[in-house]
Amino acid sequence: MPGTPSPTSVSTKLQRIAKLAREIPGPLNNLAHHIDLEWLKEAYRRTRKDGATGVDGQTAEEYAQNLEANLRSLLDRAKSGTYRAPPVRRAEIPKPGKPNETRPIGIPTFEDKILQRAVAMVLEAVYEQDFLDCSWGFRPGRSAHGAIGDLREQAMKMRGGWVVELDFRRFFDTLDHERLRVILSQRVRDGVLLRLIGKWLNAGVLEEGRIIHPHTGTPQGGVISPLLANVYLHEVLDTWFARVMRPQLKGRAHLVRYADDAVLIFAQEADARAVMAALPERVESYGLHLHPDKTRLLVFRPPSDCNGPSGPGDDGRSFDFLGFTHFWARSRWGHWVIKRRTASDRFSRAVRAANEWCRQHRHLPVKQQHRTLCRKLLGHFSYYGITGNSNALARFLREVQQIWRKWLDRRSQRRDMTWERFRRLLARYPLPPPRAVHSILLPRSEPVT
Repeated sequence: MPGTPSPTSVSTKLQRIAKLAREIPGPLNNLAHHIDLEWLKEAYRRTRKDGATGVDGQTAEEYAQNLEANLRSLLDRAKSGTYRAPPVRRAEIPKPGKPNETRPIGIPTFEDKILQRAVAMVLEAVYEQDFLDCSWGFRPGRSAHGAIGDLREQAMKMRGGWVVELDFRRFFDTLDHERLRVILSQRVRDGVLLRLIGKWLNAGVLEEGRIIHPHTGTPQGGVISPLLANVYLHEVLDTWFARVMRPQLKGRAHLVRYADDAVLIFAQEADARAVMAALPERVESYGLHLHPDKTRLLVFRPPSDCNGPSGPGDDGRSFDFLGFTHFWARSRWGHWVIKRRTASDRFSRAVRAANEWCRQHRHLPVKQQHRTLCRKLLGHFSYYGITGNSNALARFLREVQQIWRKWLDRRSQRRDMTWERFRRLLARYPLPPPRAVHSILLPRSEPVT
């Protein structure tokens, strides 16, 4: 097929970059020479083709009509320094479950996405040798479920402790460009790559017909933005905690970070308070700020150690991380274990989103509505379907059924969608049952009694 890259050659180059990064802990030069036409073809293959268009309005299909020539031109401009990063198109998208609220995202052009992907592939091969195990977000082979699993495992080993929840205020909007350049130069000295990253940081945002050039932030929606965020927080938080703070602590401690969401758990209260006190100065020295209300310290120990009951939302002895509320409960064998359930705000948000969709699309054919609702339910279950969360999953299914019936009943003034008729409809168009997609069992050998 025209434009198909040679996976072996690209894979070999990625391995060479990774090997070089392991052998040389300092700055690396001459990385951009790995980016050739085959590399760009692989970057093109990895780039989503169904995304929204950027400021030039060009679609993936239009770009692919003359793919070879377009990629050759892109390569020449990137290597010669004549590539001009177009501004990202600012779009406001509704917040899930909050139809009256929006959040901004930046939409690069399709060609810009390809080049960002190509550069990200190089940087990823380098920084994957440096990133610590505490980092789980936007990394190959890692996921949010891996993060919450790691947090649970470490907390169980400690028999709980003291938890510090971190919340950065507007992280992606306040990431400092100059500090990011300094951090990148400690590992990457390739002029072509640094120049391209600088162009993307300075490209600006097209909003309401005019281009704005912010001095901080990286647009959410950019292909390279998650990697740059990881590089920034690797320096700000991960290495600082591992190399500066942890050696000073008296007890066990563990950090779990997924992008800009992070939780730290400590075996001793004094250690937790020491890190909590040092955190504001550390992050502010890099131009970041912690949210004063959402950053907090709480005790998180089995109720038998706390002289009181525990459960989602009681006495502060539960916390939310990546959409799940973590709390103590008895296992089937009678031991205290950490369980997770869908966080209340995420549950409410998902219900509101389902209600809004059914309201807006209630006049579509039932078969079409059924097909979309099945996809939405399966998507919800694929993320929240973990062991111990069956009640929340079943409740969400019931909520969706009630919402669907309600809006089907309002398709006309007759209001004839009774529950009996709706049950017959469900027999013909069944919704998928909830299931635990991610099974996590606590072995009998790991009880907390």
